[in-house]
Amino acid sequence: VQLQASGGGLVQAGGSLRLSCVASGFIVSVRALGWFRQAPGKEREFVAAISSRGGRTSAADSVKGRFTVSRDNAENTVYLQMNSLKPEDTAVYYCALGRTGVPDMYDYNYERWGQGTLVTVSS
Repeated sequence: VQLQASGGGLVQAGGSLRLSCVASGFIVSVRALGWFRQAPGKEREFVAAISSRGGRTSAADSVKGRFTVSRDNAENTVYLQMNSLKPEDTAVYYCALGRTGVPDMYDYNYERWGQGTLVTVSS
């Protein structure tokens, strides 16, 4: 199983980015997919997750109302739409494959990780 994240870049505060993560070697439609991030000098933290069929989502309080997670199981892809970006959103963003179909905020409940994509928000 491989997860390939893309879509990161440099954006001004208030701007938007859309991250994508494509899974290969595995049919992800029975598993939850999540997004985590790690800022320089900080621990990895949960951002958002979506259930296997997309009917349930979960998001960190820090991104609620600004970030939206979605998925396309036909394309084995999960997305993270990020709006109203802030400098504190600067981090490497990782997608992850859950161990179950339930969205979860704990990283130990994810078994495969993508390589990460860097998001930099300038003030």
